Amino acid sequence: MDEALIRSLTPGVLTALVRRGADFAAAEDAVQDALVEAVRGWPDDPPRDPKGWLVTVAWRRFLDAARADTARRRREDRVEEEPAPGPAPGVDDTLQLYFLCAHPSLTPSSAVALTLRAVGGLTTRQIARAYLVPEATMAQRISRAKRTVSGVRFDRPGDVATVLRVLYLVFNEGYSGDVDLAAEAIRLTRQLAASVDHPEVAGLLALMLLHHARRAARTAPDGSLVPLAEQDRGRWDTVSIAEGVRILQAALARDRLGEFQAQAAIAALHADAPTAGETDWVQIVEWYDELARLTDNPVVRLNRAVAVGEADGPRAGLAQLAALDDTLPRHTAVAAYLHERDGDLDTAARLYAEAAHKAPDLAERDHLVRQAARLNSRHRQRR
Repeated sequence: MDEALIRSLTPGVLTALVRRGADFAAAEDAVQDALVEAVRGWPDDPPRDPKGWLVTVAWRRFLDAARADTARRRREDRVEEEPAPGPAPGVDDTLQLYFLCAHPSLTPSSAVALTLRAVGGLTTRQIARAYLVPEATMAQRISRAKRTVSGVRFDRPGDVATVLRVLYLVFNEGYSGDVDLAAEAIRLTRQLAASVDHPEVAGLLALMLLHHARRAARTAPDGSLVPLAEQDRGRWDTVSIAEGVRILQAALARDRLGEFQAQAAIAALHADAPTAGETDWVQIVEWYDELARLTDNPVVRLNRAVAVGEADGPRAGLAQLAALDDTLPRHTAVAAYLHERDGDLDTAARLYAEAAHKAPDLAERDHLVRQAARLNSRHRQRR
């Protein structure tokens, strides 16, 4: 099965059902049923028109479900709307579907979760990790969102801010390597930037480009993580960096600062440094101050503690860290790094090992284990 093809076709199939009158929750269930049929049948008998096949099967599954609780006349009306055989139109409905899922009847957090699940192809676990909540909590949130929009016609698009949040989270999942959605998020954000004149849309596009430019250098040939300070900057995509900086500068010139512009400014300062040692950490701290003012996000304050540790010394960073909740994701890893910078290698090794047990994925866990082993090896050599 070509999973990338399936993922690319799903939004258009879902949109086709919604346009024909299916409520979102029932349409999403019908599309999932059609995907199951595709997984079973396509390897042996692939269709010539995959999207048309999915639309037809999903619509029939929707009709099967509707017959259980819909009047005969209503059923017959919908049967007449069944798409005619033949190729499905090759229109990219994905961005439109993002807007439709940001429905005014949903809270922003519910709209984001629903879109990530139904359109972005992310699992409930991945969405829960992005929101820093238990998986069960996110599963309930998505179920409530589906119930809320059940029977609602998606004819009132949501706001840009919610769509940006979805695109940002989809990009982050793709960038982490867990699901390869980063390029798709960039493509959709480009579409949005071409149609919406908003500095935060430009800020998000710049942020994506600047982060994506470093992707090739983030992992070693064996798949292990390479920290930013150790990356081969010659492998960074200078074309994407230049484009990201240009887009960011134009957005900042409009003097309507938002969180994505502030994040992009931080990424641009990292990209602008010829070496890790030449990074302008003082200015990065100032941008984190702006970002904290805009978002009041604890993860932002955690990253700010790292920047303070680089700009003013590790003990200043540890002082900032002490004021934060130690259950924050990667709090222990940051503490380990700052203690190592401060020369307390025993504490750093212990914290690296502890952080490895809390790591959200295998690559990060292995990296932290190696850091602990490196410091323990140095300790034994001193003895």
